Amino acid sequence: MDLALWIVAGLLTVVYLVAGGGKLVIPKEKIAAVSPSARWVEDFSPGSVKAIGALEILAAAGLILPAVLDILPVLVPAAALGLVMIMAGAVFTRIRRHERKAMLADTVYLALAGFVAWGRFAPESFAG
Repeated sequence: MDLALWIVAGLLTVVYLVAGGGKLVIPKEKIAAVSPSARWVEDFSPGSVKAIGALEILAAAGLILPAVLDILPVLVPAAALGLVMIMAGAVFTRIRRHERKAMLADTVYLALAGFVAWGRFAPESFAG
């Protein structure tokens, strides 16, 4: 179970570092032009998109660094719970915009973050 949690946390970290970094660096208009599934940014201000990107990067770091450095590992499930909240917002945005296919992908990310939160909140979450 511990290995599965590490693998999922590692994959989520890579995904959210890339996605969050893109939201911080790329202008909102260019994000919307990338693909139809990225048009959700039209509903948000440029500052909001950048804030979402920053939160994704912080959560990505929080999924790995506290456990690897053995400094406050309780932050790992807190970061995963933060991603659950971000992805719940993403799912609601997709539902409101009637983007069913993209909503399914967001739901998968929500479930993976939920799995990490659930697994790392357990009493012996970092079994060696």
